[in-house]
Amino acid sequence: MQSVSAEAEVPLAVGRCVRTLNSSADTGQLLSALQTLSSLLAEEPGSAASAGSGSSHYTRTLQALVGRMNAEWVQKLPAAQRRDLWDGLFLRSPPEEALLVLTDGLGTLSPSVGRDHLVHILEEFLRSGGLDRMLWSYCQGKGPRDSPQFREALLGRLAGLPDLAANRLHPHNRDLFLPERYCALLATALLYALENTCQALRDGCDCSLVFVAQVLGKVCIHGNGALVFGVLAPRLSLCTRSDVVWQRVSWKLMENIPEGRLEPVVSGMVLALSRPAALSRVLGNLVLKNKKAEFLLTHKMLLLQYHYKTAVLRTILGYLAADRERRPLLIQVLKSVCVAWSSPTSVRNTPVEQQLYVSRVLLLSASLLRGEEITLLRSELLQCMLGGMQCHLDSGVVRLRRLGMVVGECLSSCLNLNGTKLTFEYEQDEETEELRSLMTPQEEEESDPEPDDKSVYTRYIKIRFVLMHFVILSFTFSPTFRINSCPEVTLPPQEAPTQMHPEPEKPAAEPDSDLDSDDDLAPYDMSCDQEVSQAMPPRYLRDCLDALMTSDDPSLVELSLRAAEGLVRKNISTTREVSVQMTKVLLHMEDKFSTLGFLSLRHTIMVALVVTDCIPVTKYLTTEFYSLNYSLRQRLDMLEVLAMSAQELSQPIRAGEAPTERATLVANVMSYPGDDPVHWRQIVEQRIQGKTRRISKGITRPPTKVTANRYAPVAGHFFFPLLQNYDRPQVTFDLLGSDHLVLGRLIHTMGLLVHLAVNAPVAPQMCRALLDFVWALRYHTDQMVRRGALFATCSVFLSMPSESLLLELSEQLSETRAWLADVAEADPDADCRSLAIQSLVLLEKSLKKQLEAP
Repeated sequence: MQSVSAEAEVPLAVGRCVRTLNSSADTGQLLSALQTLSSLLAEEPGSAASAGSGSSHYTRTLQALVGRMNAEWVQKLPAAQRRDLWDGLFLRSPPEEALLVLTDGLGTLSPSVGRDHLVHILEEFLRSGGLDRMLWSYCQGKGPRDSPQFREALLGRLAGLPDLAANRLHPHNRDLFLPERYCALLATALLYALENTCQALRDGCDCSLVFVAQVLGKVCIHGNGALVFGVLAPRLSLCTRSDVVWQRVSWKLMENIPEGRLEPVVSGMVLALSRPAALSRVLGNLVLKNKKAEFLLTHKMLLLQYHYKTAVLRTILGYLAADRERRPLLIQVLKSVCVAWSSPTSVRNTPVEQQLYVSRVLLLSASLLRGEEITLLRSELLQCMLGGMQCHLDSGVVRLRRLGMVVGECLSSCLNLNGTKLTFEYEQDEETEELRSLMTPQEEEESDPEPDDKSVYTRYIKIRFVLMHFVILSFTFSPTFRINSCPEVTLPPQEAPTQMHPEPEKPAAEPDSDLDSDDDLAPYDMSCDQEVSQAMPPRYLRDCLDALMTSDDPSLVELSLRAAEGLVRKNISTTREVSVQMTKVLLHMEDKFSTLGFLSLRHTIMVALVVTDCIPVTKYLTTEFYSLNYSLRQRLDMLEVLAMSAQELSQPIRAGEAPTERATLVANVMSYPGDDPVHWRQIVEQRIQGKTRRISKGITRPPTKVTANRYAPVAGHFFFPLLQNYDRPQVTFDLLGSDHLVLGRLIHTMGLLVHLAVNAPVAPQMCRALLDFVWALRYHTDQMVRRGALFATCSVFLSMPSESLLLELSEQLSETRAWLADVAEADPDADCRSLAIQSLVLLEKSLKKQLEAP
């Protein structure tokens, strides 16, 4: 009865003291109330009684103290007395109550001396281990019997304290409240709770990790997971290496993470641990027990997301392959990746970066398979390899085609189909080397420590002994063997050997061998020598054409290819007689002799033919583009020649170029010294300039020479024939069907032709026709075609004057703008999005310029 009455007296006494603090102005009464509160609430906060009956007393008391924080008498208290009677009540309170009250006060108090005092108490609370006591009390089960609302509020304050402090204390925030410092402190508190839990389990006591798991999940969902795992993950990896209790505690911690906060925790742990073995020790079989973890590690991080580095993929797949129970998930991942990599829809509608990411996952998964697993999955891998290679090789993106070649080579070597392996010819770069290296599995164990100086010195002695033994054997088996230099081994900088065995002396060579041997003679440098050919380069264009058509001499064919361009540009009259025939020969010519630079030589000759005899050759190329019995390579060559020729024609003739034969002939026939009106004017001007004295003379620049655009009169011959038969499929050529590679190149070429025709009279008509052609292909499935459509749209906006844009394309501008906005926001290809944004900018500039014009 006496104990019950004593417990009933405590709330009354606490209430009287709180009322005294809130209303009294007498310093003596206030100090007496503080002393009474200290004695009443001196019970250990971690006990069950305190957790049950005293929690509300602490809350009322601390809230009253925060409310009187700005009182004048509080600031006049001596430092020792204020630390014991005032600050001590916060530090000796249950840590969860103190944290909630302090953070509430931080959010409500205005900038003042009282708020600075509260911030100081909060710092002391964190430094004195308040977080450690809180987490450990919940692990022991001695925490307050809180409601879900109280628990969520406490977790929010624990995870959001850096944000709250930054918002309220800016720009005078404390270093302890910065995310780096605070998250390191919180990670240390988590490790303290886990370490005490391990010790309690060894002592036979039960503990709960639910609250610790909730704190970890809340911190990660707030975005500070990387800072916490930077401290937590290395320690967990080290402690679980040889301690089974630590492994059990780590597994239980991950299993207790709430379902809605599991993804940032698991992904953060995967990023923090760089070895599959460490991840396996920390996570255990979580992927088998939790469906969300399984979805995250086997699907989302491998197929849906594509921003992780290769080391992260190695960690995830190595974790799945490390345990016998988890290996079926590795097989499941491999099957899913095979479906994604060989899907034509996936190749067309996903970015190149994601295709590269999926290819890495595929190769890493295949490299982890065992022999019996490869045998069981041989048919599926073979189907994936053949279907995926076809999808990638059909793409118009060079990077995707090269990706299909590399993955096909790696998979064929993994399958070992009757000892045959696929080989392709492609350009080697860092990306291909990385993909090839993925088929070589790395060591899963942690790296060994660096060797000490003694081990380095031992390796040096071994290497030196091997070299000396090699020298002795060389002299033994070959008496006339001479050594000019011997490789040296450099000692580590820490120490050098004090005594070394002397090297064996070289035996003296025989006098006759010294006199007769020519080993000491330096070889003559023949790197710049050229092979002298017996054939002579042709001097006439017809001889050159005959050599290209009938000759079987590789030297003569190469000389003819190298001399043809100059002959075409010099002999205009002869070129016009054979231009179409020579273009046909070059278009069907094959590289039978592996001539160096064959493709570039052939292209430059055809460009020279188009420039010299423009209309007939252009008509031939544009007509033959839609004809039968041409390969895709030949059709692409036609487009490239037309584009290069248009570029050359649109540029002015350079000053250093030699005049053509016809221009020289016309100048000689039409020129007459007496008819030149500039001749006498130049003489008079020179006399005046010579007799005029000037004090200063500015920099004189010669006037810009005006030249006619050679492309503008013939732009229609390049452009309009290419629009005639694009919608007529043929047996070997379906432009709107499977031959989307040629379609994308055609749209690019037509956009370039329109851009080069800027300011030409036919330019508006070309722009209208191109925009109508592109409009039907704006949502094409192939990204190269979509890039070409966007490039053509940019060319239209660049080439068409703003006034013509509004007058002739006013009905299409609104729909075009909506399409460009949709592409800029939702297209999976980064280049398409960039081109759409550029087109929108150009369109806005043109419209703004026209609307602002008077």
